[in-house]
Amino acid sequence: MMFSEDKVSHITHLLLEGIKKDKLARLLVDEIKILREIKGIINSEIKLDAEIDVIVRRKLDSYSKKIIESSSEWNVLYQKFFKEELKNKRR
Repeated sequence: MMFSEDKVSHITHLLLEGIKKDKLARLLVDEIKILREIKGIINSEIKLDAEIDVIVRRKLDSYSKKIIESSSEWNVLYQKFFKEELKNKRR
């Protein structure tokens, strides 16, 4: 799933406000730096998910028995392969 820059920015600000409101951390550095760091993390996670999506779809397309996208079988296999790839990428 892709998010627009505006959505990422909005989510970033919500996270920062939540951290400040709940006093989860004492913010000793510039908020702009924190916002940039959160944005970078969100964008890298979105990019990783997109890369894994391509890998998983190729894997599913390579089956000799064609599995219909969005069928229950396809969804189960997609989730299984996605979790495996995510685990492998995060090592």
